[in-house]
Amino acid sequence: MIKKTKKFFEDVQFEMKKVSWPTFDELRGAVYVVLTLSLLFAVFLFIVDLLLNRAMSVLL
Repeated sequence: MIKKTKKFFEDVQFEMKKVSWPTFDELRGAVYVVLTLSLLFAVFLFIVDLLLNRAMSVLL
């Protein structure tokens, strides 16, 4: 069991060396995209919630 665990972490370390990490500018761009889309989706859900709330108030 100990040998398998050690081998696992050696393999993880080996694979992590192959990873192509993004540059700071690429990372910052991706963060801006995620934040912008999250904000737009939140606003969309807010508007839909308001409309459904008013529709239910009228119906009930």
